[in-house]
Amino acid sequence: MEQEKMVVKKRLALFVALTFVITWIIFLLIPLRGLTYGKGVSIVIVMAAMFVPALCSILTRLITKEGFGNMYLQPHFKGHIKYYLLVYFGPAILLFLSAAVYFLILPGSFDPELTVLKEAAGKTGGLSVYNLLLITILEIIIVGPVINIIPTLGEELGWRGYLLPKLRLLLSDRAALVITGIIHGMWHIPVIVMGHNYGTSYMGYPWLGILTMIVFIVWLGIIEGYISIKLDSVIPAAMIHSAINAGAGLSIILAKGGYNPILGPATTGLIGGLPFIVLAVILLIKAGNKR
Repeated sequence: MEQEKMVVKKRLALFVALTFVITWIIFLLIPLRGLTYGKGVSIVIVMAAMFVPALCSILTRLITKEGFGNMYLQPHFKGHIKYYLLVYFGPAILLFLSAAVYFLILPGSFDPELTVLKEAAGKTGGLSVYNLLLITILEIIIVGPVINIIPTLGEELGWRGYLLPKLRLLLSDRAALVITGIIHGMWHIPVIVMGHNYGTSYMGYPWLGILTMIVFIVWLGIIEGYISIKLDSVIPAAMIHSAINAGAGLSIILAKGGYNPILGPATTGLIGGLPFIVLAVILLIKAGNKR
């Protein structure tokens, strides 16, 4: 038993080391090449980095001769359609609820003039602001869970398809979910320093942004990990991840300028993500301390 645990620990250490080293090298290409984060080639570099966890899962399996017995790629639709309906439409509902909660708590942040949408509507050749808002909402609901699923699978095959199952062999599900989220959050450190999600002008930069990002990834990882365990697949985690990426900007286009990104209005903020945080706490309690 102890020998089996030691093998699992070595595989975990190798996977985490490979994933961090390779990804951080890729991330550092952005400042080394003098690129502006979030523009042009830097976007392609970040997209490429999203596939590194999946790549390192494969490399670790090859190096340790573990094999590919369970990549958690089977969706297991049979008998789980109701769960997949929840996975498909649930994130959109939570995104809309998160925006509502944020603007109820901080009503002064809401832009009743919808300035950002007006500017975007002016470039569409006659589309009204409210039609554009409706289209944006429908896009989040209808295509959000699948529009980004290829790159999000690149991450989830590593985090929820390799790291989480290995940690579950050593720890309780509750601990495994939290630790997976912490490691996944720390993986983002270089891009947080470059301005990912929070920019670079907030008070406490970059440490407060790093901490907030880790909190965000922990609660999101609990939700994704819980359903992955339930369905024995990374597909639902990738769908949730895709939906969050697709809809994260909704509340931003409804907000006035000058908001504090650490608080919101995006779900990556401590107030903007409140409904997700509540759900994560509930699921963490349900996960329990059993392996």
